[in-house]
Amino acid sequence: MNPTTPEIVSPPAPGMSFALTEEQQAVREMVRDFAESEIRPIAAAIDESHEFPTATVKKMAELGLMGMFVPDEHGGAGMDYLSYAIAIEELSRVCASHGVIASAHNSLVCYPILAYGNAAQQQKYLTPLARGEHIGAYCLTEPNAGSNAANQQTTAVADGDAFVLNGTKLFVTNAGPAHTLVVYAATDRALGPRGISAFIVEADAPGITKSKKEKKLGIHASDTREIVFSNARVPKENLLGELNKGYTVALATLGGGRIGIAAQALGIAQASLEAAVKYAGERKQFDRVIGEFDAIRHMLADMVIEVDTARLLVYQASWLRDQGRAHIKEASLAKWHASEAATRCAHLAIQVHGGYGYLSEFLVERYWRDARITELYEGTTEVQKMVVAAQLLKEHPVASPA
Repeated sequence: MNPTTPEIVSPPAPGMSFALTEEQQAVREMVRDFAESEIRPIAAAIDESHEFPTATVKKMAELGLMGMFVPDEHGGAGMDYLSYAIAIEELSRVCASHGVIASAHNSLVCYPILAYGNAAQQQKYLTPLARGEHIGAYCLTEPNAGSNAANQQTTAVADGDAFVLNGTKLFVTNAGPAHTLVVYAATDRALGPRGISAFIVEADAPGITKSKKEKKLGIHASDTREIVFSNARVPKENLLGELNKGYTVALATLGGGRIGIAAQALGIAQASLEAAVKYAGERKQFDRVIGEFDAIRHMLADMVIEVDTARLLVYQASWLRDQGRAHIKEASLAKWHASEAATRCAHLAIQVHGGYGYLSEFLVERYWRDARITELYEGTTEVQKMVVAAQLLKEHPVASPA
């Protein structure tokens, strides 16, 4: 090796085990039982009707799934982050809409209030969110602030004891049923990303309008809307964190959010693999089950390596977060690979099913439709590559030529 070339190695993981703890395994079993008994019977119907699953979300709350990593003193379940990822995986294995409802609520709303909110904000807003009495939504994306989240056009202008919000947010998950919004707005446009602040906003406040529910390719039961702020007054005590430090809140929140979406993608990939294996063992052609043909076996093997690699990356990022260690790169790696793995596995599952895979009755076409969004939200694959490369160069700076 050239002595001037830095060695690129993964960070050591002392004490890391591939075995789940009893508590983590219990979470998997509990969520899987719930998903199979309560969600699977309605999954196809709500995909077709686009209906938000209010009843099952309420049951999720009763199981602690709407405040998974929130401490019990704030009404949460007090799980570690790996347990949270496992729960999102298991929900998404049966219905990706339920997975993203829980992921957005936990990662994007409960987390920033837990991490940056003061005691009064946590008591007033976090506790009912963690108990599932209220639903949360995250308002960051705008018409001109997608991948470039720093380009916030929504403004918040101080006026007496309040900030006045004006602007439009797009693609807001959980928008329709949401009671509590975490909103990002420019409080000093001249400072760019250093002039963005975060706010806790009550969704029924005057000046807030929720537009019609968007029609989407997949995750049909997830309620996605545009939210418009027109001279909406937000009390100054609802500033989340420090003034003009909201972009820091957003980036920290997205780190955990990416793990949640990676777990959602992992669940879809796992469901696709299971469906393909089942069909390959039942379907007969030329007097043989198709699972005996090498072409089918190769597709199943390709799916296995996609799923297993995705799981390792998702669990590694979750474990690092639980350890309080840096995980920006690992979260992006998990989100990047798991999302693409979900799409590839769903594609292969359709191919294994042949013409039947194109029919809604066989579920795998829904898996493909649901998988596709995981490559887009919480940062596109291209954004994840930018993050990974930036972190790599930060860890191993490239020296300028003499």
